[in-house]
Amino acid sequence: MTAATLTTAGSARRRAGLAGRLAGGALHRLLPLVILVAGWEAATQVSDSPFFPPPSEIVGRMRDMWLSGPADHLYFSAKAGTSIVPSLSRMFLALALSIVVGVVIGMALGRSQKVLAYLQPLLQFARVIPPPTLVPVFIVLFELGTQMQVASIIFSAIWPVLLNTADGARSVDRVQMETAESFRFSAVDRMRFVIFPSALPKIFAGVRLALSLSLILMVFSELLPGTSDGLGFELTNAQSQSDLPTIWAVIVLLGILGYLFNSILLAVERRVLARHRGARKADA
Repeated sequence: MTAATLTTAGSARRRAGLAGRLAGGALHRLLPLVILVAGWEAATQVSDSPFFPPPSEIVGRMRDMWLSGPADHLYFSAKAGTSIVPSLSRMFLALALSIVVGVVIGMALGRSQKVLAYLQPLLQFARVIPPPTLVPVFIVLFELGTQMQVASIIFSAIWPVLLNTADGARSVDRVQMETAESFRFSAVDRMRFVIFPSALPKIFAGVRLALSLSLILMVFSELLPGTSDGLGFELTNAQSQSDLPTIWAVIVLLGILGYLFNSILLAVERRVLARHRGARKADA
């Protein structure tokens, strides 16, 4: 048996072992959820409570509402286009604006210690104001509709991004800054190659918080009068009709979306920060 054959066989065994470990880890993480769903199904079948429908009925309602379309539309129904799509469009628009504005202002504040110290009380005061209390102000400024909903999401999501970015930009290693100055980096190069990469872990921490807040405020903004579509509107409509399976279907969908978006963001964060750390080790 040649060395190449042994190397190929060893690589195949390592890949198989890695795949087995990943599958085992996934099953281990899903086990509590499976037990919870099974217990919920058994308990609801015994109690027959109208307020807690069994998971099988909830899944059936989710399929009828959003996954009963044709195959050429990936089985998404027309109702998915009037409930899921508008909600996610508002959320991602507000989240994107919050990230861009929060990172830009946070980087500027983080590099100016005096300005940050001067504005810190004002920023902390604005951060702790519950966004629902500002709904009357948003209605006056933007009227009911998409603009008001996006504005309410931005007001909540921008603070963790801004404050974490400012903290990350402020905490850059002094040795790195002195090295950049000794190599006569311009202000743009220092921001691009030193400050921004060093602040990335804090930025991602703020984005994770902003993502959760955006999902919560998305639903809340759609519960207000004047909303005609979205998942929040589905909740309000189902509540007015005492349609408990639909209410639970929306709640479960929101949980699935939150878990999915957070998992994607964590995967992106690991990949970006791994490249960043790898580049810093190579430079060292």
